[in-house]
Amino acid sequence: MLEVADVLRRHGQAYLDAHASALPQRHKRVIQALIACRTAELGGHLYQCDLCGHQQYAYHSCRNRHCPKCHGQDTEDWLEQRRRELLPVPYFHLVFTLPQALRRIIRQHQHILYPVLMRSAAEALQKLALDPRYVGGRIGILAVLHTWTRTLEYHPHVHCLVPGGGLGPDGRWIPARQDYLVPVRALSRLFRGIFMTRAKGALPEQKWPTSVWSQEWVVYAKPTVKRPDAVLSYLGRYVHRIAISNSNILSMDDGQVTFRYRKVGEPQSRTMTLPAPEFIRRFLQHVLPDGFHKVRYYGLWAPTHRRQLQQLQEDLRHQEEPAGCNGEQTESLPTDGHDHPQTPDHDQPLLCPKCHEGHLHRVARIPPASRDPPHD
Repeated sequence: MLEVADVLRRHGQAYLDAHASALPQRHKRVIQALIACRTAELGGHLYQCDLCGHQQYAYHSCRNRHCPKCHGQDTEDWLEQRRRELLPVPYFHLVFTLPQALRRIIRQHQHILYPVLMRSAAEALQKLALDPRYVGGRIGILAVLHTWTRTLEYHPHVHCLVPGGGLGPDGRWIPARQDYLVPVRALSRLFRGIFMTRAKGALPEQKWPTSVWSQEWVVYAKPTVKRPDAVLSYLGRYVHRIAISNSNILSMDDGQVTFRYRKVGEPQSRTMTLPAPEFIRRFLQHVLPDGFHKVRYYGLWAPTHRRQLQQLQEDLRHQEEPAGCNGEQTESLPTDGHDHPQTPDHDQPLLCPKCHEGHLHRVARIPPASRDPPHD
């Protein structure tokens, strides 16, 4: 099966040579890391079957947060922790999108404006939710930054998972209406005003297009049709990686990369073929600034309110759970078997893939061929 790493191994050096002077150092580190991931360059261990003697190499992962085949267990751990924090109430899924006229500026100043984007979305949502005409209490927000479309184009937006209700001034839970959290048009305009005020303050010398004030900014808000855990799982797929999974890459021939994607609202997948340099460019434009946290928690989900959240969970569990949440088993993240090949575990040895009777045991350590590539 083809991987992003295969594209980088074959075409990455040519891309580096062509763009060396303009390529950010973090992009170069990502290319290095993905090429080396699970190869002899990083070292690893040798395993041997205790019955037939079959030997199998297991090389170390790069652990770069943009790698499509690393962090499978990290994702599951993150999801399990978030599931424990879910309240037994209906949920809403919201998406805050910036207009196209701002994308060039955002891309040039990612380290400054990505945090502004996430804070502005959360602030607008919390401010409207406090209004007694809508919720009248403090809500919780799990926000995840995405920067891509399904064809890997640059499109910064924030997904939010929000409980349907808030904590009132008297400490009691105030449920939101079943199909309505806050007015979307008012939320869009409030988000626009907060973002532009914060962005201008952060970049006072920047010239901003006046057209952003004459258009409505796209804000999506909808009650979760499925269980909230389904939306959580969707967001979790991209917490520790970006843009595309290896299983969606179909071919790499004659300098072209073909991958599969699904257009919103269509059940069938489509395919797109790009020149390899363009595929690499699209992939790298989603590499995040060093140290940036793409997942953030606000309101009831903020770390400072963790004890209050736990108490609220206990209180709500003693009340009748809403339909759709009552006793349902949580839905786990779809397995990415193609992206996370099974590797032997020292404590729980795997069945030998050759004889299917013996078990693999670690017999030797393989030292790295070179220094590990820098982690992002």
